[in-house]
Amino acid sequence: MPNPLDDHQASHTLHKVITAEDYNRVRLALRRISNPLQFELTSMKCLEIILTDQYWLCIDNCADDRPIMAWTDFQLSDRSALHTPVSCRLRLYHVHAGLVMGEVLEVLGHILSEKLESVKESE
Repeated sequence: MPNPLDDHQASHTLHKVITAEDYNRVRLALRRISNPLQFELTSMKCLEIILTDQYWLCIDNCADDRPIMAWTDFQLSDRSALHTPVSCRLRLYHVHAGLVMGEVLEVLGHILSEKLESVKESE
């Protein structure tokens, strides 16, 4: 699967730390639902997210799937337990990406929790 990030240059790259809860929820969804996993961030107009083992990419589906931001380069070698956070890089592709970054992770958490719950109920 080609990496869509190879075709775009980030305007900024930041060092970020993903909470253990957020990281573990995404990993669980990738294992139990699908890998890669793509869906709309329903409460955020035009935004979708693509989750893979290598990156979490937020795109604007109203602007030809232009990247907004991507979490990449997850530092798992430093992680000693499931309850520890994960360092990564956050690539910003849109001038306003920093304004929605926290909300994207919050909405992502709610959606994945619902999807994982429905998978659990169907088992």
